[in-house]
Amino acid sequence: MQDNYSYPLDETWTQSEMVTVIDLYNAVEKAYESGIKRDEFLQKYRSFQQVVPMKMEQKRLDKEFELQSGYSIYQVFKKCQQAKNSQKVRIQNESR
Repeated sequence: MQDNYSYPLDETWTQSEMVTVIDLYNAVEKAYESGIKRDEFLQKYRSFQQVVPMKMEQKRLDKEFELQSGYSIYQVFKKCQQAKNSQKVRIQNESR
């Protein structure tokens, strides 16, 4: 992980929408750094989808976030889909 990176945000979002998106970024960081419960992550991901409903925009934000942090929203989501209910998910980041 890189130190001191900025989160990709959209200035048209409301403050509560920004908080929702930042919650997802924090959940992704947690999945890489210490692990996160599957259900907790998926709840934050569903909230993120309410703020950013377009798949293309979700992918763009994921790419920007990964470039900044080295962490992938998609990889955490994929691992959570494979996990059982309330199982803790941790991503091993081989590239960093």
